[in-house]
Amino acid sequence: MKTRMNAFAVAPDALQPMVEFSKKVEALGLEPRLRELVKIRSSQINGCAFCIHLHTRDARAHGETEERIYLLDGWRESPLYTERERAALGWTEALTLVSQTHAPDEDYAALKPHFTEEEIVKLTLMIGLINVANRLVLGFRLIHPVTPRSEAA
Repeated sequence: MKTRMNAFAVAPDALQPMVEFSKKVEALGLEPRLRELVKIRSSQINGCAFCIHLHTRDARAHGETEERIYLLDGWRESPLYTERERAALGWTEALTLVSQTHAPDEDYAALKPHFTEEEIVKLTLMIGLINVANRLVLGFRLIHPVTPRSEAA
């Protein structure tokens, strides 16, 4: 795979509002580990290696375990995730695959016992942002950093 262009270098003024909005959404108060699980799961669905690399690193920095990161793709079958996380992950999948799911009522209803309406708005914004980021990264074919160990593998 070859990078098509570095959109951040080509049009920084066009992307700066998204960067600023992303920082504001990050500061809205959802717990960091939940934020990173949502970003990883959306990036897995979209096949965005760059964002998976970035957000698994960030998840570890926030205390997430390797086991929960490795099993995230199978969260429905694993007892390692809380009911709040399950609701968020279900909503993440529903919105990331919105052309297929049309955001079903049952996925929205699953949020209600675990999130306030304000938190649902914040979560939905976060899911939208990671999907935009995935599309930018995939569209321009940005390549994640490669560590020396990865190069030898």
